[in-house]
Amino acid sequence: MMQVHDKLKVVVISDGTGETASAITRAAMTQFQDKEIFFTRYKNIRTKEQIDAIFQEAAIHHDIVVYTIVSVELRAYIAELSKRDHVRSVDVMGPLLTVFSNFFEAEPNYQPGLLHAVNDQYFKRVAAIEFTLNHDDGRNINSLEEADVVLVGISRTSKTPLSMYLSLEGIKTVNVPIVMGVSLPEKLFQIDQRKIFGLTIDPDELFKIRKNRLSRLGLSNDEGDYADISKVTQEIEWANKIFSENKRWPVFNVTGKALEETAAEIIKLLNMRKVNRFKQSKRFSDNNTEE
Repeated sequence: MMQVHDKLKVVVISDGTGETASAITRAAMTQFQDKEIFFTRYKNIRTKEQIDAIFQEAAIHHDIVVYTIVSVELRAYIAELSKRDHVRSVDVMGPLLTVFSNFFEAEPNYQPGLLHAVNDQYFKRVAAIEFTLNHDDGRNINSLEEADVVLVGISRTSKTPLSMYLSLEGIKTVNVPIVMGVSLPEKLFQIDQRKIFGLTIDPDELFKIRKNRLSRLGLSNDEGDYADISKVTQEIEWANKIFSENKRWPVFNVTGKALEETAAEIIKLLNMRKVNRFKQSKRFSDNNTEE
């Protein structure tokens, strides 16, 4: 009888940081939420000797190996060891490189570690992600002025996923919930108001989203007014009233929009503001250098 495992150790082998393989594995594991997974990550792998040592341990403990290696020789060596030592392995990079190579009719560079080359943009993105996670749903409001973007909206207007998407672009993002009958934090009105963006949604769409969420949780609409259409309409009207009182906040309707669309609109506006500030600064500089 086949043994059923509830725990899994994944050995990540990478010629870079191993973040890509780890992220893909975690994404797959979301489909097995009752199972436990542990990672051991080996970074900057360049030699067969390093791989030999890793496989000795993996074979003993029956681990799964997930690898992102660009070297054809090392990928072939890992495949060989997998068969020899009966170690299950997944080549994340190889098939993609082959498809792209065939499509472009060109050989890859085979240069390891390019994805996460250490540069200012990489560290900026990491800092933005950490900041955004620490400021989700109105947390740590006292450091609000450090944000690049502050999203404000009622529940289920995509504040958190949109925040995370923007953080991946290196934008420090805070999201603050609007709760009907509760005043927004005073700190919100003390920062640069151009950082604040409102999110709204059509009542029918929000009603469907909340109703579906209750259904997934095994709850009925009778349990509270979370998905009551009249309550939903009142919440949206409450939020819209706040937006109308704060005219410097651009407001985006997320109804039927993908995250990428709303994020692109916000980023476009941020870039336009940067250009305008540069032009104003240049005009000021030119005026002060005239004879």
